[in-house]
Amino acid sequence: MKFLALENEIPGTCADAFAPHLGAEAFRVWELCQAGVIRETYFRQDRSEAVLVLECTNMEEAQEILASLPLVRAGLSSFDVIPLIPYPGFSRLFAARSKLVVTCSPKIQVTLVMDGECP
Repeated sequence: MKFLALENEIPGTCADAFAPHLGAEAFRVWELCQAGVIRETYFRQDRSEAVLVLECTNMEEAQEILASLPLVRAGLSSFDVIPLIPYPGFSRLFAARSKLVVTCSPKIQVTLVMDGECP
């Protein structure tokens, strides 16, 4: 199951408090990437907080993994964890009887009509 994890710096934390933990943090994130648990790693453009995509069995496992990060253990950051599911909207394209109209530009419009079952 996929989870989106959004880092939050703990309010009132001094920026200098992070420095001693950053090497260990990078190493732990690398370990979790190598293990296939962290699938994607980003930083927000608007502030220095991580955005992670994790592959875990359940919410509890995701929270345990995040709790193993040195910045979390040091009480400097926490994570909001959001469970994800696949986008279900594509099923509308393959309904038993459907009509899909796509406007590509003011001059081009594509209409797809399907009767019956798709293979």
